Amino acid sequence: MDATFKMEDTVFNYRVAGIWIEKDHVLLHKQANDSHWALPGGRARVLEDSKSCLMREMAEELDVEVEVTQLLWAVENFFTYAGKKFHEIGFYYLVHGEENPAIYQSGSFFGPEGERLVYQWIPLSEISEVALYPEFLRDALTTLPKVTQHLIVSN
Repeated sequence: MDATFKMEDTVFNYRVAGIWIEKDHVLLHKQANDSHWALPGGRARVLEDSKSCLMREMAEELDVEVEVTQLLWAVENFFTYAGKKFHEIGFYYLVHGEENPAIYQSGSFFGPEGERLVYQWIPLSEISEVALYPEFLRDALTTLPKVTQHLIVSN
């Protein structure tokens, strides 16, 4: 069971995301019908630790094994999406995969789960122009912190 709790017009969500950078590009994904991007990852399950969650999500969504390394950000994120207010706790980890992953390609692509999620490697030099959420990532991805940062984000 995912650690997501839905109330009448509010959702509490526990999400883990990966920051995968290859050749000055970062991997992003979005729902096929959305216009905004996010870092790949997903909802943690109840009783699942965050690193295991991220490894599972990357395997399910992209059929790749990743090494989860440094926790860069612990984020309390407050936002509205699809008419609902969200309170999301997010852990953002640096990840590494194979040196030349088969998924490293230009343009958008789908993972093995089908056309629900669209993936794309975005040049870090263009990241500030992308509709990326949470918005702090547009600047933060170009200068990764040396130590874990705790952020409270409200959109």
